[in-house]
Amino acid sequence: MKDSLPLQDLLVCDLGMSRYAEAWDLQRKLFQLRADGQMPDVLLLTEHAHVYTIGKSGSDVHLLTSRSELQQQGVEVFHIDRGGDITYHGPGQLVAYPILDLQNHYPDVHRYLRDLEEAIILTLREYAIVGEQDPRYTGVWVRGKKLAAIGVKVSRWITMHGVAINVNSDLGYFGRIIPCGISDRGVTSVEKILSRRVDLNEFAKLFVDSFGRVFGCSPVFTSVDEVLALAGKNQRERELCLP
Repeated sequence: MKDSLPLQDLLVCDLGMSRYAEAWDLQRKLFQLRADGQMPDVLLLTEHAHVYTIGKSGSDVHLLTSRSELQQQGVEVFHIDRGGDITYHGPGQLVAYPILDLQNHYPDVHRYLRDLEEAIILTLREYAIVGEQDPRYTGVWVRGKKLAAIGVKVSRWITMHGVAINVNSDLGYFGRIIPCGISDRGVTSVEKILSRRVDLNEFAKLFVDSFGRVFGCSPVFTSVDEVLALAGKNQRERELCLP
């Protein structure tokens, strides 16, 4: 990786399979580093072990299975600090967490949400799938069913949380919740639409390309260790420049 990167570069880290709590802790750490100006924008990619997350406007009422039953099956539940209601994450789903400083793009949360949707829609086009926006709901829809959920947190114009795209997801897990609190709409996946499994790594790379086009940045694949090392280097240089 280059020693120094201009702010328009986007550092992309693929975490592979991760537990939700670990990825959430990492997000919070990177959020603070971005807010302190110690690193460029970062995009985290991951698959989560089975988990339900409930946003600030969500309710346990939309969780249709008892927590004790889920615990016995190894499924975790978290109340978290993003917007939105309840959703599911699990294997076969691409989850992307952008840690961006919107002041270097545009200070407009509504536009940010629409741009996240557009990046997903552009990716789906590579598979001849027509994704749509719905003015009533955040996310990406295909034939009236939700294929991608979006829930974010923006503080001091720094973003956290992000998007979850059902690529090869086991849709049965959505039957245990009222997804995003919407009771009259179903969910779908790329696999279900195409009637075949899709290479998740290929899909992720196409999504990164689309994200770069929409947000006008140059993706650079790297590791979390290298991102943290870069942040530490920038912090040391800043301290040396202090009077």
